[in-house]
Formats: sequence, structure tokens, C-alpha cells
Amino acid sequence: MKNIICFMLLLAASSAFAQVKLEGVVKDSIGMPLELANVIAINQETQKLDAYGITNPDGRFKLSVEKNSKYNIQVSYIGMKTGQAEVVTTDVAVTQNFILVEDNALDEVELVYEMPVTVKGDTIVYNADSFKSGTERKLGDILDKLPGVEINDDGEIEVEGVKVGKVMVEGKEFFDGDSKLATQNIPANAIDKVEVLKNYAEVGQLSGVTNNQDNIAINIKLKEGKKNFWFGNVTAGGGTSDKDALYVVQPKLFYYSPDYSINVIGDLNNIGEIAFTRRDYFNFTGGFRSPSRSSGTNIDLGSNNLGFLSLQNDKAKSITTKFGAANFSYSPNKKLDLSGFAILLSNRTDLTEISDVQFLDDPSRDENKESNTRQRSDMGMLKFSAKYKPNGSNQLDYDILARTSKESQDQFVLSSQVGDVSELESSSPFSINQNLNYYYTLDSKNIFALEAQHLWQDEDPFYNAILENDPTNNDNGLNDPLNPSDAYDDIASNLGFDRDQVQYDINQDKRVKSNQMDAKVDYWNILNQKSDINFTLGTIYSKQDFDSNIFQTLDDNSNFDSAPTINDGLDVNDIAYTFSDVYLGVHYRLKSGIFTFTPGFSAHAYSAKNDQFNVNYTDNFFRLLPDFNTLIQLKKSEKIIFNYSMETDFTDVNQLARGLVLNNYSSVFSGFQELESALSHNLNLSYFSFNMFNYTNVSARLNYSKTIDRIRTSSELPAGSVINVSSPYNSNLADESASINARVQKTIGKFRATGTGNLSYTKYNQLVNNLPFTNENYTQSYRGELRTNFREAPNFEFGYRYSIQDNDQGTQRTKFYTKAPSVKFDALILKSFTFKTDYTYNNFSDEEKTINSYEFWDASLAYRKDENSKWEYEIKASNLLNTRSQNQSSVSTISVSATEYYIQPRFLTFRIRYEL
Repeated sequence: MKNIICFMLLLAASSAFAQVKLEGVVKDSIGMPLELANVIAINQETQKLDAYGITNPDGRFKLSVEKNSKYNIQVSYIGMKTGQAEVVTTDVAVTQNFILVEDNALDEVELVYEMPVTVKGDTIVYNADSFKSGTERKLGDILDKLPGVEINDDGEIEVEGVKVGKVMVEGKEFFDGDSKLATQNIPANAIDKVEVLKNYAEVGQLSGVTNNQDNIAINIKLKEGKKNFWFGNVTAGGGTSDKDALYVVQPKLFYYSPDYSINVIGDLNNIGEIAFTRRDYFNFTGGFRSPSRSSGTNIDLGSNNLGFLSLQNDKAKSITTKFGAANFSYSPNKKLDLSGFAILLSNRTDLTEISDVQFLDDPSRDENKESNTRQRSDMGMLKFSAKYKPNGSNQLDYDILARTSKESQDQFVLSSQVGDVSELESSSPFSINQNLNYYYTLDSKNIFALEAQHLWQDEDPFYNAILENDPTNNDNGLNDPLNPSDAYDDIASNLGFDRDQVQYDINQDKRVKSNQMDAKVDYWNILNQKSDINFTLGTIYSKQDFDSNIFQTLDDNSNFDSAPTINDGLDVNDIAYTFSDVYLGVHYRLKSGIFTFTPGFSAHAYSAKNDQFNVNYTDNFFRLLPDFNTLIQLKKSEKIIFNYSMETDFTDVNQLARGLVLNNYSSVFSGFQELESALSHNLNLSYFSFNMFNYTNVSARLNYSKTIDRIRTSSELPAGSVINVSSPYNSNLADESASINARVQKTIGKFRATGTGNLSYTKYNQLVNNLPFTNENYTQSYRGELRTNFREAPNFEFGYRYSIQDNDQGTQRTKFYTKAPSVKFDALILKSFTFKTDYTYNNFSDEEKTINSYEFWDASLAYRKDENSKWEYEIKASNLLNTRSQNQSSVSTISVSATEYYIQPRFLTFRIRYEL
């Protein structure tokens, strides 16, 4: 590995010193500079495009070309005749200027090569072939090479630091625009162009009256041979590991025509390659966005999902996955578009982890836990959409999305504080979400929009925990070293359990039903070319019903209803909670030079009611929420955006329910009926620059939020115990959070350097055993990357990541550090063999010592006779160094944890891929 790194550094240095600068100015016939003119340099000896560039506002361009070479320089600009010049380079910089004249006919000079990057207003077009080296197999491999585009750690696409909200293929949504499914499945050899659409508006009629500064979409243009034909690939393979036989089957089939499209993706494997995770499932919105999300009101329906342990970097001790998805679109005529998708997911996951937990108020609580977990997830999602647009003035949209799942988690925990614990969680929730939108343009001055959404959701989580007990020795006190099975006795007594049992077998049934309707009507009046005014009338109505019951299963398998001695004896819940908001919003937009100002406000009439234990509580109030947006368009490719908003945050029924709830065996919770809303102030400042003159992309974001009356948790832990009894309250101390994110990318010839930095700070307040604690968390993460993009030579990527997790919880402060250098290498050898490898070293430490260091090394070698061959054969090795665990730190309201996760061992697979 060290020899490879040294070789690539020598290759990079020799290539950099072999280049010379070629620059100049492009003007029109009257001497005015031409911005965004395309400039390409074609090597006359190799007849290949060696460099490209785009002129800046002064008409200047700058290229890096080979020394002692002969070039044909071609310059193109819309509406102008293409200019060209022959240039011979030496070892000194060359200057070549161009004057273009208007074109009243077809260009006389025919461009042999397409521009790798073309900027057309808010659209950036990348020619995919210009960035391919022959080792790419999927869309993500290409996108990661495009300037200004990046695939983040979650597999999502980011452009200039902003997440892409929608991915389309030939203008048709790919699984409702999900970027992760697109990057991992669309084959690279089918891609002709990648169009990045900035300021993207979902509804064309509203593009001129809505703020879309952070909306980015990507449209994939297919090669001509991929249209009206099935394309894609099917991969099948197998192998062995230390214990099991391995298998992988991955069909990926696509069909696109002007009238309809079909996408079919499948994935069955037990090697840990997860096409779609649980997190992906719950984050998949299906394109739904609440119409009231910009009104200033935030209401959280809560999450009653299971307390599933999450995967770390999509790794676990064992993962078996089954995934199937199909997406279609059909246009029976020019007025009607129909589309939909179905997704089925089945995962079986085994996890083993060891955690050291430090509590903020009492070192005697510090706990060491080892857990072994088995997760089962079977999930389904189905969506149908219709868009009817009879003319340019009317558009009607309807969507319906249904979800259902069946999940369970079996967990065995060995705790230094509690002893042996066996936990079972299961749930079978479902939901139906419907959306209806209508857009009407009366004339050039008046636009109307109606948006309505309804959510129906039913959740039924069940929890069971079995803890050891010694019924003959219940009164020896908590955490008696001679009798650790007594650790749960005090809380068991408080919960009213029968303590004369061999074990504590505790259970909880929960049922949460939610109905929510969001609707609003918008009216825009366009006053003139520089200003318009928007009026919004909207409402939110939400109703939740919550039931829960705690009971004990005795040694004879009979059920025993507990009688708590705490919380006024309330251990069941039967609560109805309703919330309503009627609001009126007004926003005025004014364009003045490079500035666009959008001040506004919304006036709200709120009502929150809950009824439980024959007690009714109602909170009615009125609130005015201002907001402000400013866009400063410094240049066509450089802008600053400032946002301010005041928002009201409401809780869900889980926080209001007064009866006891078991979050898990060590956490008992009871809500507070009279919780009030919180008020937050949110500021965001963003800067973006995409400079193709000096090949530099810069993005930066500053966020700040201050929340008043935020709901926080008061925790009570008996001396020496890890059992947490908590309840919410409105804190009279303000919580704050701030973050700074910056990204700089610079391209010089075939080399691209990227640096990113993320700093975040959070401050929140809470009570532990009636003592106030102020928690302050500081997170720093820095990443540097240097990569090449040679067309024929091997390519490398060097990276380094450094992060600090600093947690100050008043009585104690902990710091964890992660250092992770990495290297990736890929090469096309003899035009038939593709070799790829990537290596990462991780060092996880605290302020005193290294806690763990671990390495990951993967490699693959594939053979394909030539680029037109249908068959490819691949040997792929995962975890070559047989690393067995990795580490991560985390922080909760009352503790800090350092956790070691066990992962899959080394294995080797052989795969065959067939291209359609």
C-alpha cells in the first residue's frame, strides 16, 4: 500500500510539472467581453481534448495544457460564429485572444468535441464521457468526478454543499427523485449528460414568484442507444466467509421512451451490501412536503418506531437483505402524466456492541454494557401520482402514499449495573398520506394555488423486558456487589410489580393513532417586473389518540396489573389530543439591482387541547411570526442568501400523556398535561460560488437558533442506579445551537483538491435529581481530499478526516478524537481489467489514550474483454485485514458513551455481470 501511494505521488508531480498555462480574453466585434464562452484545447497529435474552460465576467479564460505541443483552440458562444486558432506551446505561458462575430447562419467550424461543462443560466450541463476513465460502473462513480458535485457519506448527492432534492432521468422522476437509489443503481454506460438544475421549481407556474434558492435537481440524459430499449445489468455471485456461504443477486433493469418508463431494481445478498436501509425507508418522503412547513408552525407527531440500534457506516456483525423496487411513469397524452412506485424491503441484522457509559452527576452509576441483538424488518411502500395540465394556466396534482411494516428486535444485554436483561420489541404500523394540489394562473398578474395534505397513521409498538431477580433477597439495597440481581428492586417496587418472582417479566402495550390535515390557499399579485405580493390563508388540524398499559407476566404465565406507588399510581394512558392552527400570511418581494428582498409575516390563532383522566386542558393563544429572506446575486455564479424566521414548536401526544411509559428497561417516562409551545429564532447565512475561470467552487453556511420555553427533561435516578425516571417540562432557560459548514474545491489540470470543515455548538438545560445542569456539546470535523481525473492513466484519491467530539456536562467533560487517513486507487489495465482498491485507517481516542485503532481495506479486480462486451467477471474482497470492530461516541441528556461495534469478517466473492 505504501508503494502504491509513493508511485501515485510521483505520477502526480511529474504530470503537474509537464503543463503550461494558456490564457486569453474573448470579446465580441465591438470589444465587449463575453461571459460564459466555452473554450476547448484539442491536442493535434493525439486528437484528444486536453483542457477546457469557461470565460469569467471579464471574458478571461485560463487553461492548463501540455508543454511542447500543438493545439487547436476553439471558442464557442451562443449566437456567435465559433472561433479557432492554432497554438504551439513551449515551456512558457501562452496568451491567445479571440474576437467573435455574430452568426447569421450555421457555424463554419464544426466542434469535434463537446464541452465537458456548459453553463446555461441556472443550468450546468456536464458531458459524462469527458469525465470517464473506463472504471465507472454506476451513476455515483461519475458524479463524484464532476466539479462542484459530491456524494456524501449517506450516499446522497450534494451540489456546492446543498443536497439535491430530486433526480430525474429524461425528465421523469426516478423513484420520486431519491438520490441514493439513483447513484447506486443507474448504470454509468447509459449516461450521456448530467444536467444540474439550480433554483428548481416543482411547479413551473410558480417559478417566478417563489424562493427556490436552495432547490437543486439533477436530470440524467441517456445515450441514444439506451432510449426505446431495455438496458441495465444483472449481477450474480457467491463466495465464502469464516462461517457461511455467501450469495449476491442484483438485477437492475430500465426502459425509457417518450411516453413511458419502467425501472426495476432488485438486491438479494448476505454480504452486507444494503441497497435500502431502515433509515432510508423512514426518511423516504415519497415527494411529500407539508404545505404548512413554511408557515412558521412546527408540530411533531412524534416517533413511535422501535428503539432499534442503528448501523454504523452500514456495517454490522451480520446482514442479510432482500430488496425489490419498481417505478413507472406513463403519459397517455400531453396533458396527463401518471407515475408510481412500489418498494419492498426485508432485512435480518445481527449486532454486537460493547459500551462504556459515563453519567454526568454520579460516577458510581457508570456502566459497562454488552449487547447482542437480532433485528427483523419487513417493510413495504406503495405510491401513485397523477398530474393533469390541460394548458399553461391550470395544473392539478394528486398523490397517495401507503406504508406498512412488521418489525421486531430481540436484544440480550449484560449490564454491570443491572445484570442480565432480555428485551423484545415489535411493531406493525401503517400510514396513508394523500396530497392534492391545484395551480391556476388567471393572467400575467394573478396566480392562485391550493395545496392540501392528509396523513392517517396507526402505530402499535410492544415492549417486553425480562430481568433477573432474587425474591429471597429483595431488601439488600441497590447494586449490592454480593447480589447484583437486586439492582432493579427499588424501581420494581415503585412500579408496583410483584417482587416474589424468579424474574421481572415486564410488558407494555402502546397504540397511537394520528390524523393530520394541512391545507392552504396562496394568491400572488405581480405588481411589476421587480415586485410581487403573496397572501396565504391556511390551517393545520391534528388529532392523536394514545393508549398504553404496563403489566407483569408472573412465573406461572399469568398477567399481573401493576399498582405504582409513584406518579399518583397512574400506569395506563387513554388520552385524546387535538391541535389546530388557522393562519394568514403576507409576503412582499422586491428586486433591486443585485438584491432580492422578501419580508413577511404570518398571524396564527392556535388551540391545543388534551383530555385524560377526566381532566381537560386547553391552551388558546394568538401569535405573530415574522420572517425575512434576502438574495444577493453578486454574479451569475456567485450569491449570498440570508434567512430569518420566528417559529412556534408544538409537541406530540407522547409528551403529554401522564401515565407511566417504559421507554426501555432503564428508562421510565411520564408526560405533563400542561406543556406549552416553544418559540424559536432561526438565522441562516449562505454563500455559494461556482467559478469555472479558475476552477474554484466555494460554499459556506452559518446557522444559529435560539429556542425559548423549549421542552426539556427532568430526570430522577436513585443513588448508584442507572434507572432513569423522567418527565418533561418547559425550560425557562433558552437553548442555543450554532453551526458553520464550509467547503472549498480547486481543480488544477487533472487534479482536484477539496477541503471541508464543520463546526457545531449546542447548549441545552435540564434537571437531574432536581439539580440544574447545562450541557454544552462541541463538534468539529475536518476533511481534506486530493484526487486525479486522468482519462487513461490510473487515478487515485488521498483523504484525511479529523473529528473532535467535546461534551461538557457541567460536572464532567469528555473529548473523543477520530483520525482517519484514506486512499483509493482505480485503473483500467490493458483496456480489459479494472482494478479498484480503497483503504482507511481509523484511530479512536480520548484525551489520555487510544481506545481503538482499526483498518478497512477492500479491493476488486474485474475483467471485461472490451467496453462493448456484454459479460464482466469480478473478484471482490471485503475487509481484507479482517477488522472485527469499529468505534463511535455519542451523547444523551444524562450520559456520554463510547461504543465498540462488531462487524462482518473478511470474505471473498466472485461475481458475473451481464449488460443488456
